[in-house]
Amino acid sequence: MALPPSGTTDEAFLREVDEEYRRAQMLSIWQRHGKLIVGAVVVALLAFAGYLFWQHQTDSAAGKRGEQYDAALREIEQNQLDKAGPDLAKLSASGNNGFAAMSTIVEGNLALQKKDVKGAAARFASVATNTAYPKTFRDYALIRQTVAEYDTLKPEVVISRLQALAKPESVWFGSAGEMVAAAQIKLGKRTEAGQLLEKIAKGGENVPETTRQRAVQLASVLGIDVLDQSKEKQAQ
Repeated sequence: MALPPSGTTDEAFLREVDEEYRRAQMLSIWQRHGKLIVGAVVVALLAFAGYLFWQHQTDSAAGKRGEQYDAALREIEQNQLDKAGPDLAKLSASGNNGFAAMSTIVEGNLALQKKDVKGAAARFASVATNTAYPKTFRDYALIRQTVAEYDTLKPEVVISRLQALAKPESVWFGSAGEMVAAAQIKLGKRTEAGQLLEKIAKGGENVPETTRQRAVQLASVLGIDVLDQSKEKQAQ
């Protein structure tokens, strides 16, 4: 067995042997696969460059879509619906992004203004049922769809559709809760409706003031005396 060189410890000698072995292994690998390694590095660099380019393009595309969306809204504000329509249609077809979702919802709102309830509901439903969209957009679209279809829906359908959103922790509590309560009244569930309306009236800043006021009025029709929480705070 080879002896360690003079002036070295066994540990140092073993480390030198290990390093020499690693150099030999690396040389052997390079001689056999050098071209493949270079190719792999180049591919990796190209892939990384491609990712950076994709990220830049994605950011640029998002910025461009944002500008197009803002332009469409300005056209709507100026009552230039003929111009806004095609712009919204392009954005709606631009993929599963937030601008596509909101553009589709705006298309539905415009259809409602034209009394095209069926067309509006279809646009809202296309967002509400698309799981690729963020939940916030889907929930809002579901609210709008239910508003559009409310007069033709059975109360049970309204409750089933919106019960998950008709909770105090939901950002859509006011809108969803109001429709669920009205549906409960139609079914003769006055107690449940009254309890829900009381929660809406006491929803504070999480519920729009006009919605709280309607909840108070509707609850009073049911014989339930509910005080708007905002008025309670003002009285204190």
